[in-house]
Amino acid sequence: MAGNDDQIEYWNGPVGEKWARFQARMDASLSEASGAVLALAAPTAGERVLDIGCGAGTTSRALAAAVGAGGHVTAVDVSQPLLNQARAGGVPDNLEFVRADAAACAFAPGHDLLFSRFGVMFFDAPAAAFAHLRGALKPGGRMAFICWRPAADNEWVTLPLEVAKTFVPPQPPADPHAPGPFAFADPQRLRGILGEAGFQDIAIAPFDGHMDMGASPKDAAFQMVNLGPTARLLREADDDTRAKVESAVEAMFAARQKDGEPIRLTIACWLVSAQA
Repeated sequence: MAGNDDQIEYWNGPVGEKWARFQARMDASLSEASGAVLALAAPTAGERVLDIGCGAGTTSRALAAAVGAGGHVTAVDVSQPLLNQARAGGVPDNLEFVRADAAACAFAPGHDLLFSRFGVMFFDAPAAAFAHLRGALKPGGRMAFICWRPAADNEWVTLPLEVAKTFVPPQPPADPHAPGPFAFADPQRLRGILGEAGFQDIAIAPFDGHMDMGASPKDAAFQMVNLGPTARLLREADDDTRAKVESAVEAMFAARQKDGEPIRLTIACWLVSAQA
């Protein structure tokens, strides 16, 4: 796995281990997004599917159930901790998990569907990566994925991040096109990347939903401070600072909560489809 070295290191370190440990909570919080992109992809019996950035395998198992015994799903991720979690409890015969950099892995051609839930925004050279992945699709094969719109449109990012920023020194502006969750926030740039990669019939539609953080402000704060953009901001913070941020985020969530109901934060995404 020669490409995307920074991302490979990141997802095989403490962050990948944390994501694996809290996989059930993360999948619950992303259930609306998962449902939307699976509906867009519309996998059918007998199809061959690539699930890119499969993480702990929740979408992979849903795809495998949809394509049935006559189909097959190859689920790919760079993170060994997440793949270990994905394989826990056994794997059906029509599903395989592969540790590989999807931008460079030599996939067999002839797949019907290229799928991803928040897994394709981390390529160092996105146009080249998508061109490579297009080569794994059969002529007329399709792609469906979901990615984030701008961070400013997502409460799950802005609310805890604004709290955390009061505890750490000002940070330099991030490169909006750097590999990361929001690399495809600009739909025109995304359309250009996919066109350069050779895809046709590109459609990019907004999806607005919610992230269900559960009913515990403490658990929600722990999740936000240890996973996602807030965790990235605090990568160099000491334990005392992290504890203060977590406490302040917990208080913020508690203030927003109504009558013990689940804490729900808005998500803003792009649903993307295209054909080879």
